[in-house]
Amino acid sequence: MIYPIINLAFFALLIALLLKQQRTEQTLSKRVFTSLGLGVLFGGALQLIYGGGSQIVADTLEYVNIVGAGYVSLLKMIIMPLIMVSIIGAIVKVKDSGSLGKISGLTIGILLATTAASALIGILVSNMFGLSADGIVQGAREIARGEMLESRLTNIEAVSFADMVISFFPGNPFADLAGSRATSTIAVVIFSAFIGVASLSVMRTHPELGASFEKFINVAQEIVRTLVRMVLSLTPYGVLALMTKVVAGSNYADILSLINFVVASYVGLALILVLHLVLVSFVGVNPIRFLKKILPVLLFAFTSRSSAGTIPLNIDAQVKQLGNGEGVSNFSASFGATMGQNGCAGLYPAMLAVMIAPTIGINPLDPGFIATLVAIVTISSFGIAGVGGGATFAALIVLSALDMPVALAGLLISIEPLIDMGRTAVNVSGAMTAGTITSRVLGQADDTIFNQDLETDTTTDTAKV
Repeated sequence: MIYPIINLAFFALLIALLLKQQRTEQTLSKRVFTSLGLGVLFGGALQLIYGGGSQIVADTLEYVNIVGAGYVSLLKMIIMPLIMVSIIGAIVKVKDSGSLGKISGLTIGILLATTAASALIGILVSNMFGLSADGIVQGAREIARGEMLESRLTNIEAVSFADMVISFFPGNPFADLAGSRATSTIAVVIFSAFIGVASLSVMRTHPELGASFEKFINVAQEIVRTLVRMVLSLTPYGVLALMTKVVAGSNYADILSLINFVVASYVGLALILVLHLVLVSFVGVNPIRFLKKILPVLLFAFTSRSSAGTIPLNIDAQVKQLGNGEGVSNFSASFGATMGQNGCAGLYPAMLAVMIAPTIGINPLDPGFIATLVAIVTISSFGIAGVGGGATFAALIVLSALDMPVALAGLLISIEPLIDMGRTAVNVSGAMTAGTITSRVLGQADDTIFNQDLETDTTTDTAKV
C-alpha cells in the first residue's frame, strides 16, 4: 500500500505546481499544455516502473481518477444550464426567430457533409494501408465484445430513422434537463428555442412582462457564465489526471500488434483536420490562427474522450476566441456532440467496413460499394444519438445495414481508447468548424475577437473567481 501513497504524493506535487503556475497569471492555454505534458510524463513513469497491468498502478489510478472523472462530471453539470440560457438569451437579444431555421439547417448540413467526406477519407486510408480483418487475432476480450454487439443489434434494428428523429423532441423537458436520454442535449436545444420564440411573442404583446423576462435571462446568463468560468479554471487539473490515466493504463503490446490500424486511423484523422482548416479558409478565416485558438479545446477532447463533456469549452472558445455568435456556437456545439461526428460516425465505421469487405467477397474499391457505404454512414450519423451514440454503435449500424458480420466490430477493443482520443478531438473540431462557417455565412461573426492577440486568454479570469 505504501507505493500507491508515494505515487499519489507525487501527483499532489504536480497539482501544486499547476496551482503555482495559475497564480503567476499564466494563460489557460499554457497551463493546459503544461498539464498535458506532466500527465504524459507521470503516466509514463508509472507504466515504466510498475507495468501497465500492475495492481499498484490500478490502485494509484483509482484515486487519480477522482480528479479526472470529477472534472468531467462538473463539465456535464453545466452543459444543460449553459445551453438553455445561452440559446434563450441569443434569441431574445437578436429578436429574430427566423434565423433559427437558417442556423440549425446550415449547421446540420455542414456536419453531415463533413461526415460524408470523412467516410471517403476512411475508405482512402484503409485501402492505402491495406487494412484487412483477416490478420487480426481474436482473443477472449474480442470474442466477448463481438457477442455483446450481436446481442445489442436487435435493439438497434428496432429503432427506425423516424423513431430517431422523434427522439429529438422534448416530450418531458425536465427529464431532458437531467440528461436522462441520449438525445437530451438536442431536446434541450429545441425546448430552449421554443421558449426563446415564445418570449419574443410576449415582448410584443406585453412589453412590461417581456422586459422583466429579458432582465431575468440576462441575470441567469451572468450567473451561468460565472459558473462556467469557475469550472473551466479547473481544466489543467482535469487534463493532468485524465492523461495520467490514459498513458499509465494503456497496453502497449496490444497497440504494437495493431500499429498499422492505429497509424492509418491517425493519418485519416489528420486529413479530416486538414479538411476542416481548408473549409474555414473558404469563408475568410485564417486556418493557422483558427487551429491555435481551438487547440486547447481539442486537447481536452483528446484526453477526456467525451464530446458532450467538451461542450462548455467548445462554446466558450467559439464565442470568446473565434468570435462566433452565441446562438450559432450553442447550436453547433450541441448538435456536433450528438450527430454528424466526423471521427466516430464518419471515419471509423467506413474503415471497419473496408477492412471486413474482402472477408465476405466484396471489392472495397468497387464504386457501387463506396457510394453505398458513404450514404449509409452519412444517414446513420444523423441518428447515432438515438441509440446511445459512440463509434461502436455507429459501426454497428453501418455493418448491419451492409449485411456484414457485426461481431467483427469487437476486433479492435484493445486499442479502442487510444483511437477514441483522436476521434473525439476530430468530432469537436468538426462542430467548431460548422459553427465558424455558419457564423460567417450568416454574418454573425466578430472579426475583432478572432483577430485579437492569441495570448489574450478570456478564461484566465477564472483564477480570480
